[in-house]
Amino acid sequence: PEALEKARTNDRPIFLSIGYAACHWCHVMERESFENPETAALMNEHFVSIKVDREERPDLDDVYMAAVQAMTGSGGWPMSVFLTPDLRPFFGGTYFPPEDRHGMAGFPRVLTSVADAYGSRRAEVEQQAGALAGHLQAQLAVRPGDRDPEQRQLDVAVGRIGASFDATHGGFGGAPKFPPPMTLEFLLRTWRRSGDAATLTMVTRTLDAMADGGIHDQVGGGFARYSTDAHWLVPHFEKMLYDNALLAHAYLEGYRATTDPRYGQVARSTLDFMMSELQTDEGGFASALDADSEGVEGRFYVWSYDEFMSVLRDAGLDDGESRLLAAYWGLTASGNWEETNILHRARGSDASEPLVERGRSALLAARAERVRPGLDDKQIAAWNGMALRAMAHAATVLSEPRYVEATRILMTFIETQLVRDGSRLWRTARGGRAHTPGFAEDYLAVADGMLGAHAALGSAEPLLLARRLVDTALRDFWDADAGTFLDTSDEHDRTVARPRGLVDNATPSANSIGADVLQRLALLTGEETYARRAQSILRAVAPALERQPSAFGRMLSAADRHLGNPIDVVVAGAGADATVLREAAVQPYVPDLVLTSVAPTDSHASWPLHEGKVARGGRATAYACRGYACDAPTHDPVELGAQVERLIQR
Repeated sequence: PEALEKARTNDRPIFLSIGYAACHWCHVMERESFENPETAALMNEHFVSIKVDREERPDLDDVYMAAVQAMTGSGGWPMSVFLTPDLRPFFGGTYFPPEDRHGMAGFPRVLTSVADAYGSRRAEVEQQAGALAGHLQAQLAVRPGDRDPEQRQLDVAVGRIGASFDATHGGFGGAPKFPPPMTLEFLLRTWRRSGDAATLTMVTRTLDAMADGGIHDQVGGGFARYSTDAHWLVPHFEKMLYDNALLAHAYLEGYRATTDPRYGQVARSTLDFMMSELQTDEGGFASALDADSEGVEGRFYVWSYDEFMSVLRDAGLDDGESRLLAAYWGLTASGNWEETNILHRARGSDASEPLVERGRSALLAARAERVRPGLDDKQIAAWNGMALRAMAHAATVLSEPRYVEATRILMTFIETQLVRDGSRLWRTARGGRAHTPGFAEDYLAVADGMLGAHAALGSAEPLLLARRLVDTALRDFWDADAGTFLDTSDEHDRTVARPRGLVDNATPSANSIGADVLQRLALLTGEETYARRAQSILRAVAPALERQPSAFGRMLSAADRHLGNPIDVVVAGAGADATVLREAAVQPYVPDLVLTSVAPTDSHASWPLHEGKVARGGRATAYACRGYACDAPTHDPVELGAQVERLIQR
């Protein structure tokens, strides 16, 4: 606010730089230009300069990235955009070099030219700013829909996804290749409904290829942001919390659908990476690990052949075992990337699991002595909601106590550090201090995670908190005219336009999460308003689902839920018996399962779904239903699993 007031008072244009901590070229431009005394003096003479973390202010990033893309035809970070004092953009780009280079204007020349235009051609600048503001407002507007998504549209979406499938290397499209966890989960749902083997093959080949590739940290677990090549070998080495949370959940779904133990193990190692390297002292998860260490991209993760062999030799492996592991992980003397080796699971080679574990442990210990990549320790509400969803899912699917405890710890962090006034959220916390009002994606992603925590733990509070957060989101972010959520509320600064997340990018949009969460809450509470709001979102995006399916992975799953007939399991009672029943309920792959628990003293015991469902004979009791058809109450986890399987066929 102080900087904006200065710009208005002095009628000075604003230079806005938007980036993020793990962005390589953001650091380069900062070092080359912002820290250069002559360039800094030029900036301070002509502009009010503001630097923004896109992860803390996604609203500003969305609006001004749309502006840069409209002006230049492309976008990226660092984003460099020039604004009038009333925040209308009139010129922009991405990275500018410190001097003219390769046909690109140097940043000092850009600053001088923009300052001259603002001072001497003001009417032209105002015209450009006005036209661009009108374009952005029109681009971000949405018309309400009047037709529900149809099964035909989802079938067309599957066909278009399949047309871009890389049958050789897995994934979709060519390089660079990004992990597609939301698309994979939609395809799994489709396979469960249709039984189409080709659809399942797209999922398993992609899960296998990513797990084998260099994008997957073969030593420490977790996944990098994306692969620079088509076969998943060479990653851009930064590790993001949201990627790993979404991928862990996708591998858990792959494990449920196929019972392939490897998918369960990849989910474990990914969640364990999150707990060991991203979890903060406060209990939440940090945002990212940088790609660089010691100023070199990937240095922390790569190995020379000689160093690899030396580490294994020092750990007591003989030369034959070491050579076997070198072949298993695709190492060569000349290297597979910049004269070093990125570990990946090489085709045609194999090694016993005990030997692989010995090698991995030795490499992990040796790597711990290296200079670590920088940690971006801010804890973002939406991303921690995604982590809670994955951790809670693992607690039931894998039946391992450490994920139950991790779910409790993360839930407590969110409740104590990010929730305010019982039903509102902060966007960001760091070092025990929170700031920036939450955005729609924060409310809905945390509600999503809390519903997962309720399913895993059986406690009432996460369910009730999820409902309070959704009610706040509907009050503060809902656009009744368009029938969708806006990203911002009245708590946020007003810019040239209010962004509205509909498209699933690296993370699911607020509306995609909302369409899914609202449907589940409608079933849990019996409140029809939630169902109508979900239907409204799906109607608004229905025409786009078949045209651009890769941009709507989570939304397609929400549409599939809308067209389906969900199964609900209510576990009445508490204690170890109730835990076993909850774990049994999720063993069959039922993507539309709504799992909930209730005790007589819970305030939600009077909700229609829970009413009258009590523990019988002093033992935890499960009630499995689909629509208006229910099986007999049972205490037996094996019988409960069988009931869920039978209900799938109805």
